[in-house]
Amino acid sequence: MTDRGESWASSPAARAVMKGNRRRDTVPEMAVRRAVHALGLRYRVDVRPLDDLNRRADLVFSRARVAVFIDGCYWHGCPDHGTAARTNADYWSAKIQRNRDRDRDTDTLLTSAGWTVLRFWEHDSVDAVVDVILRTVHPIVE
Repeated sequence: MTDRGESWASSPAARAVMKGNRRRDTVPEMAVRRAVHALGLRYRVDVRPLDDLNRRADLVFSRARVAVFIDGCYWHGCPDHGTAARTNADYWSAKIQRNRDRDRDTDTLLTSAGWTVLRFWEHDSVDAVVDVILRTVHPIVE
């Protein structure tokens, strides 16, 4: 343990990997953004749908009140692709469960405020994701 409080990392290498993970502009997110933009839809990126809620959506269609989340399989506990950490497993298991609980809470809060929440996994087909977004947003903004 150093003076900088590296208690969550099991090693300097693990810390470097975790610090390298992106919060936004991931490969799956960028692919969806490019495809949606090419269809003429405009959106905001990495913003709070509700000013008083400290949660950020990957894409926000403000006028249509649609918030899109593209969740990473590891960080959000994908039932198909999520994996258990081999080191510091108790910490990471609890962390992922907190993420899942926060996701459910976010969905509830946004829905109760009149928003439509769309959640996708990073492994979902870009075409399928874009199709759902288009069918959800397009009728509203016309």
